[in-house]
Amino acid sequence: MPSYRVLLAVGSLHPGVRPDALLPRAAAAAAEHTTVEANDIMMVRGEPQLVVRFTGADDPFALGVGAAVESTVGGLADVRSARVTRRDGGAWTLVGAV
Repeated sequence: MPSYRVLLAVGSLHPGVRPDALLPRAAAAAAEHTTVEANDIMMVRGEPQLVVRFTGADDPFALGVGAAVESTVGGLADVRSARVTRRDGGAWTLVGAV
């Protein structure tokens, strides 16, 4: 089964949301639909980016998981961008934006 990841660039948190709540909630949103392989936070050009890696049957399924994660995180913080990538050999290929 292919490996995918959803990457979400996040901005300001909504009032009352703790920063340490974002990644666990993002991973839990993906886990409602599939197996989560890993999760992490990266800094990209000074902006935090949540990364949730998961398995998926195909690209449309992965985009659906990405949309669910984006919706969950969007209720907690401003999501500046959200995209899904697929592992192809040693590289990540863009599947699409969510």
